[in-house]
Amino acid sequence: MHQFRAQLQIIDGNPYIEVPEPVLKRIFEDAGRDRSPIPVCGSINDEPYIQTLVRFRGEWRLYVNTEMLDDSPRRIGERIDVELAFDPVERRIEVHPRFEAALAANPDAREVFEGLPASRQKEILRYLASLKRAESVERNVDRAVRFLLGDGRFVGRDSP
Repeated sequence: MHQFRAQLQIIDGNPYIEVPEPVLKRIFEDAGRDRSPIPVCGSINDEPYIQTLVRFRGEWRLYVNTEMLDDSPRRIGERIDVELAFDPVERRIEVHPRFEAALAANPDAREVFEGLPASRQKEILRYLASLKRAESVERNVDRAVRFLLGDGRFVGRDSP
Protein backbone atom coordinates (compact mmCIF):
# COMPACT_ATOMS: atom_id res chain seq x y z
CA MET A 1 0.00 0.00 0.00
CA HIS A 2 1.42 3.38 -1.04
CA GLN A 3 0.79 6.29 1.31
CA PHE A 4 0.81 10.00 0.50
CA ARG A 5 -0.95 13.24 1.28
CA ALA A 6 -2.81 15.07 -1.50
CA GLN A 7 -4.94 18.13 -2.03
CA LEU A 8 -8.50 17.51 -3.21
CA GLN A 9 -9.05 19.27 -6.54
CA ILE A 10 -11.91 19.51 -9.01
CA ILE A 11 -12.24 19.20 -12.78
CA ASP A 12 -15.52 19.42 -14.69
CA GLY A 13 -17.38 19.24 -11.37
CA ASN A 14 -15.64 16.04 -10.27
CA PRO A 15 -13.38 15.95 -7.19
CA TYR A 16 -10.06 14.16 -7.68
CA ILE A 17 -6.53 13.88 -6.41
CA GLU A 18 -3.29 13.74 -8.35
CA VAL A 19 -1.25 10.63 -7.67
CA PRO A 20 2.49 11.29 -7.20
CA GLU A 21 4.72 10.01 -10.02
CA PRO A 22 6.64 7.47 -7.87
CA VAL A 23 3.34 5.96 -6.68
CA LEU A 24 2.02 5.84 -10.25
CA LYS A 25 5.15 3.97 -11.38
CA ARG A 26 4.67 1.36 -8.65
CA ILE A 27 0.96 0.98 -9.47
CA PHE A 28 1.86 0.46 -13.15
CA GLU A 29 4.46 -2.15 -12.17
CA ASP A 30 1.98 -3.96 -9.92
CA ALA A 31 -0.74 -3.82 -12.58
CA GLY A 32 1.63 -4.84 -15.36
CA ARG A 33 0.38 -1.99 -17.54
CA ASP A 34 0.16 1.77 -17.78
CA ARG A 35 -3.09 2.15 -19.70
CA SER A 36 -6.33 3.48 -18.27
CA PRO A 37 -8.37 2.28 -16.42
CA ILE A 38 -6.50 0.59 -13.58
CA PRO A 39 -8.47 -0.91 -10.66
CA VAL A 40 -7.21 0.30 -7.29
CA CYS A 41 -8.15 0.13 -3.63
CA GLY A 42 -6.99 1.82 -0.47
CA SER A 43 -8.22 4.35 2.05
CA ILE A 44 -8.82 8.06 2.35
CA ASN A 45 -8.49 9.43 5.87
CA ASP A 46 -8.54 5.80 7.07
CA GLU A 47 -11.85 5.00 5.29
CA PRO A 48 -11.49 2.12 2.78
CA TYR A 49 -12.52 2.44 -0.85
CA ILE A 50 -12.47 0.59 -4.17
CA GLN A 51 -12.01 2.79 -7.23
CA THR A 52 -10.49 3.04 -10.68
CA LEU A 53 -7.44 5.11 -11.54
CA VAL A 54 -7.99 6.83 -14.90
CA ARG A 55 -6.11 9.02 -17.31
CA PHE A 56 -8.10 12.10 -18.31
CA ARG A 57 -6.82 15.04 -20.34
CA GLY A 58 -3.33 13.63 -20.24
CA GLU A 59 -3.14 13.29 -16.45
CA TRP A 60 -3.69 10.32 -14.15
CA ARG A 61 -6.44 11.04 -11.62
CA LEU A 62 -8.03 9.28 -8.70
CA TYR A 63 -11.59 10.56 -8.66
CA VAL A 64 -13.02 10.94 -5.17
CA ASN A 65 -16.75 10.36 -4.78
CA THR A 66 -18.93 10.85 -1.71
CA GLU A 67 -18.68 7.15 -0.82
CA MET A 68 -14.92 7.60 -0.51
CA LEU A 69 -15.02 10.95 1.28
CA ASP A 70 -18.17 12.42 2.80
CA ASP A 71 -19.25 15.65 1.12
CA SER A 72 -16.20 15.58 -1.17
CA PRO A 73 -17.47 18.24 -3.64
CA ARG A 74 -17.53 20.79 -0.81
CA ARG A 75 -14.08 19.86 0.47
CA ILE A 76 -12.05 21.08 -2.51
CA GLY A 77 -8.65 22.34 -1.37
CA GLU A 78 -8.56 20.08 1.69
CA ARG A 79 -5.44 17.94 2.15
CA ILE A 80 -6.27 14.28 2.69
CA ASP A 81 -4.33 11.17 3.70
CA VAL A 82 -4.37 8.58 0.93
CA GLU A 83 -3.43 4.92 0.75
CA LEU A 84 -3.43 3.43 -2.72
CA ALA A 85 -2.64 0.04 -4.25
CA PHE A 86 -3.38 -1.90 -7.41
CA ASP A 87 -6.46 -4.08 -6.90
CA PRO A 88 -6.05 -7.45 -8.67
CA VAL A 89 -9.64 -8.55 -7.93
CA GLU A 90 -11.61 -8.92 -11.17
CA ARG A 91 -14.48 -6.47 -11.46
CA ARG A 92 -17.11 -7.96 -13.66
CA ILE A 93 -20.72 -6.87 -13.91
CA GLU A 94 -23.05 -9.63 -15.02
CA VAL A 95 -25.74 -8.89 -17.57
CA HIS A 96 -29.13 -8.96 -15.86
CA PRO A 97 -31.06 -12.00 -17.22
CA ARG A 98 -34.05 -9.81 -18.09
CA PHE A 99 -31.84 -7.42 -20.07
CA GLU A 100 -30.14 -10.35 -21.83
CA ALA A 101 -33.55 -11.71 -22.83
CA ALA A 102 -34.67 -8.28 -24.06
CA LEU A 103 -31.53 -7.93 -26.20
CA ALA A 104 -32.02 -11.45 -27.59
CA ALA A 105 -35.57 -10.50 -28.56
CA ASN A 106 -34.43 -7.29 -30.23
CA PRO A 107 -31.37 -7.72 -32.50
CA ASP A 108 -31.29 -4.00 -33.39
CA ALA A 109 -30.98 -3.03 -29.74
CA ARG A 110 -28.29 -5.69 -29.21
CA GLU A 111 -26.30 -4.37 -32.17
CA VAL A 112 -26.39 -0.81 -30.77
CA PHE A 113 -25.48 -2.04 -27.27
CA GLU A 114 -22.53 -4.06 -28.55
CA GLY A 115 -21.37 -1.04 -30.56
CA LEU A 116 -21.22 1.19 -27.49
CA PRO A 117 -17.89 1.91 -25.82
CA ALA A 118 -17.13 -0.51 -22.98
CA SER A 119 -17.57 2.27 -20.42
CA ARG A 120 -21.10 3.03 -21.66
CA GLN A 121 -22.03 -0.67 -21.66
CA LYS A 122 -20.72 -0.94 -18.10
CA GLU A 123 -22.72 2.14 -17.08
CA ILE A 124 -25.96 0.55 -18.32
CA LEU A 125 -25.17 -2.87 -16.83
CA ARG A 126 -24.18 -1.36 -13.47
CA TYR A 127 -27.40 0.64 -13.32
CA LEU A 128 -29.59 -2.37 -14.12
CA ALA A 129 -27.67 -4.54 -11.64
CA SER A 130 -28.28 -2.00 -8.86
CA LEU A 131 -32.08 -2.30 -9.11
CA LYS A 132 -33.80 -4.28 -6.35
CA ARG A 133 -37.49 -4.56 -7.18
CA ALA A 134 -38.73 -6.70 -10.08
CA GLU A 135 -41.00 -3.83 -11.22
CA SER A 136 -38.02 -1.48 -11.39
CA VAL A 137 -35.99 -4.00 -13.37
CA GLU A 138 -38.83 -4.55 -15.83
CA ARG A 139 -39.51 -0.83 -16.30
CA ASN A 140 -35.82 0.06 -16.72
CA VAL A 141 -35.00 -2.81 -19.07
CA ASP A 142 -37.81 -1.57 -21.30
CA ARG A 143 -36.45 1.99 -21.05
CA ALA A 144 -32.93 0.75 -21.86
CA VAL A 145 -34.10 -1.05 -25.00
CA ARG A 146 -36.09 1.99 -26.17
CA PHE A 147 -33.03 4.17 -25.47
CA LEU A 148 -30.82 1.87 -27.54
CA LEU A 149 -33.32 2.21 -30.38
CA GLY A 150 -33.15 6.01 -30.15
CA ASP A 151 -36.35 6.62 -28.19
CA GLY A 152 -36.00 8.49 -24.90
CA ARG A 153 -33.38 9.05 -22.23
CA PHE A 154 -31.59 6.53 -20.06
CA VAL A 155 -28.78 6.73 -17.49
CA GLY A 156 -28.77 10.50 -17.84
CA ARG A 157 -28.16 10.45 -21.59
CA ASP A 158 -30.21 11.56 -24.58
CA SER A 159 -28.70 9.07 -27.01
CA PRO A 160 -26.58 5.94 -26.92
